[in-house]
Amino acid sequence: MDAFSVSITSGVKVKNPNFRHYFRIAFHFGLFQFLMPIAGFYSGVAFQNIIQSFDHWIAFGLLALVGGKMIWESTQIEDEEGACDPTRGRTLILLAVATSIDAAAIGFTLAALEIPVLFPSVVIGLICVLFSAVGMFIGCRIGSLIGRWAERLGGLLLIAIGARILVQHLSF
Repeated sequence: MDAFSVSITSGVKVKNPNFRHYFRIAFHFGLFQFLMPIAGFYSGVAFQNIIQSFDHWIAFGLLALVGGKMIWESTQIEDEEGACDPTRGRTLILLAVATSIDAAAIGFTLAALEIPVLFPSVVIGLICVLFSAVGMFIGCRIGSLIGRWAERLGGLLLIAIGARILVQHLSF
């Protein structure tokens, strides 16, 4: 659901989406959601306590950074060619990592329960591909309706998602 929300936010930012925009966001989010449980599984239970102590801070920091950047950019006057595209480059990788860090915990859990990781990872990745494409579509429609305010709202949403991750982990 975090990837879905971030896809909506990314869709708000893209002015004239095409197939490549949808593909990049769905592919990267799905790929990272597929790989992170596998990485968590093979990292082993031994590292679970160490990583769990700060993974929420990483997710919060990355989402707050990208969200803050979106809010700041929404106040700047720029031409269409200078507009930031969240479906490209470092921004895309940061968003994909930030939204998939929790998936590593699923891998840790599967390892602890001695459940094979491949099938659940494939299912998670495929569902994420679908949700990310749909989220991008919804975000593009919202963005075209309310313009720069949608970009500000999207930035605030990213920060809120990061804060929710942080609060959920700190409350346990």
